[in-house]
Amino acid sequence: MNKISTETLVGLFVIIGFACFAFIAIKLGDVSFFEKNEYTLSARFTSASGLKVGAPVELAGVRVGLVKGILVDPKEYEAVVTFTVKEGVELPSDSIASIRTAGIIGDKYIKLTPGGMFDTLADGGEVFETESAISIEELVSKYIFEKN
Repeated sequence: MNKISTETLVGLFVIIGFACFAFIAIKLGDVSFFEKNEYTLSARFTSASGLKVGAPVELAGVRVGLVKGILVDPKEYEAVVTFTVKEGVELPSDSIASIRTAGIIGDKYIKLTPGGMFDTLADGGEVFETESAISIEELVSKYIFEKN
């Protein structure tokens, strides 16, 4: 009788451990099994250097979405970035998307700046006003090799 109860307790402990591990993996991986309340937008940048899939999208310093994909348009030679925005965050159609750096040597993220138009961007819409990432190397190179 004592052996059965010990094996049962060990089995329950293992099952609970696996359940906790699965929960933590799902939470850290930001995986959802149910549809989230968000919509997808896209923006074109001349340079998306350093921006990665999964990077945050912020509005007024608050995380409102994630970068879902970065592709190159072979015709225009631009980076096309698709990202999600939480439902309820209505962006005017003349909003600006900028690639910014978190801190001095931090990761890149997309900063959204709302415009003043009354019509808003819908699911699948495109942000036309963009500001690409600033390249520190280009700035230093320009400063060093600039002739007066």
